[in-house]
Amino acid sequence: MSLGKPVRRRLDLKNGRVDLSHGAGGRAMGQLIEAIFLEAFDNPWLRAGNDQSAFDVAAGRMVMTTDAYVVSPIFFPGGDIGVLAVNGTINDIAMAGARPLYLSASFVIEEGLPFADLKRVAASMGDASRAAGVPIITGDTKVVERGKADKVFVSTAGVGVTPPGLVLSSDAVRPGDVAIVSGTIGDHGVAVMSKRENLEFETEIVSDTAALHGLVAAMVAAAGPGLRVMRDPTRGGLAATLNELADRSGVGFSIEEEAIPVRAEVAAACEFLGLDPLNVANEGKLVAIVAEAFAAPLLAAMRAHPLGARASIIGRAVEDPNHFVEMRTAFGGGRIVDWLAGEQLPRIC
Repeated sequence: MSLGKPVRRRLDLKNGRVDLSHGAGGRAMGQLIEAIFLEAFDNPWLRAGNDQSAFDVAAGRMVMTTDAYVVSPIFFPGGDIGVLAVNGTINDIAMAGARPLYLSASFVIEEGLPFADLKRVAASMGDASRAAGVPIITGDTKVVERGKADKVFVSTAGVGVTPPGLVLSSDAVRPGDVAIVSGTIGDHGVAVMSKRENLEFETEIVSDTAALHGLVAAMVAAAGPGLRVMRDPTRGGLAATLNELADRSGVGFSIEEEAIPVRAEVAAACEFLGLDPLNVANEGKLVAIVAEAFAAPLLAAMRAHPLGARASIIGRAVEDPNHFVEMRTAFGGGRIVDWLAGEQLPRIC
């Protein structure tokens, strides 16, 4: 008596939800991976169906990073957890002056998540990785019981390669070096908070999430020998980034409030929410510290790129045994810009 071939049911991507069987390693898990992740990320490495991916190593100094994304809500104005994971990992590689090569992605999915939401996240990741030219070549999927996670968490890793002779380091800043920010600050954090708190403003505030490796390549070409360090000011914002660099390099920073670009609507939202834009996370901006002689060509190269059009010199490194970040305010006074004592905006990335 023949039982025939087993029926291979399609996922109901419109109305269905993830259950524990989709992380159990059986047929249901295979269907989930094929219908959502392989379709979204499709490339030769993933199509091979291995538990890892092999790739040729480029000549040069290799760079590797890893990160995890737990943003709440997972969809927000200007992006979602998927595009955030791709761009954020690319940016961590790019801050070394490197060209990103490959990404991995691991998903922890809460039982009950609609397939439609997971498909939307995966699709945005696939779109972002293709737009950046940095494929997702390996990954993993786990499902946990309802209430043991919050919809979906995404962990990523990335590798890249730096140009010969380029070494950027957080302890390389020297007094007299110039600090440049690539554009307006606070956009991402305020976009997420406005969605989380159901706030509406006259002008919608959207996340600035973007992959910065193209901008970085232009910066390295214009001022590579003069670049000291680059950072993307994510959690803790611009304030945390400058304080970290001051501490690591044994210098202080003197910055000008009026030189720091902040959108009017972001400033207004921060005032309403009781936030300081300097402490709010960014996901598509960078801070560069550069030797003074290279500041002008670097600024010009940044402003010539779409992601650096509003780049601005905001101050410079100074000798300071206390390693303070001091800001001259718009009213002519001064204040210390300190680290945050706690987490001002949890689950922001």
